[in-house]
Amino acid sequence: MNMKETKEQQRERTDSKIMHATLEIIIAQGIGAVNIESVARRSGVAKTTIYRRYANTDDLIRHLTLTVAPSLDFSALEPSRESLRTVLRRIIDCFDEEFELKAIGVVLSSENAHLHNIAKSVIEPAAERFYDFLRRGMAIGAFRDGLDAPFLFQTVLGSMLAYKALGTSSAAPHADWAGNMTGLVWASIRPAQ
Repeated sequence: MNMKETKEQQRERTDSKIMHATLEIIIAQGIGAVNIESVARRSGVAKTTIYRRYANTDDLIRHLTLTVAPSLDFSALEPSRESLRTVLRRIIDCFDEEFELKAIGVVLSSENAHLHNIAKSVIEPAAERFYDFLRRGMAIGAFRDGLDAPFLFQTVLGSMLAYKALGTSSAAPHADWAGNMTGLVWASIRPAQ
């Protein structure tokens, strides 16, 4: 441990290990396989530490649901083709770093209520910020009026999942995906000439 690391930073790092281990277990084995012992083994965090933070497995999963929401903010971006590319890049980076794209695919295909809550806490805030970006673009004439924002976001999400599932050998996979997706989305949102 870095001597300059504060107790708060250490706590955040430990919480991150616990949350990532929980997600990995859910992805690999399903939500039924999540318990404090399996999370401790996978995360390398002592069971006593986990129990100090979470009363039980349900509490741990509930906390996961509350903490995985992506921290996306597009309000400073002026709507344009280039800023659309930036928005798409931020979405894929955030989803892949915070939640892992394969986890999104797992939760979307599950019938488990806990997983649906996790999906909602991740996807809905990102979708709302994306919709707001599109609305701002329509309001200033940078994007065509009457866009079906939910359909566009679902298309983006589906494309991200497919891109992750297919894998890539590129050194900059997220930038490649964002560039390609910008071209596809731009064709449907650009203002009439």
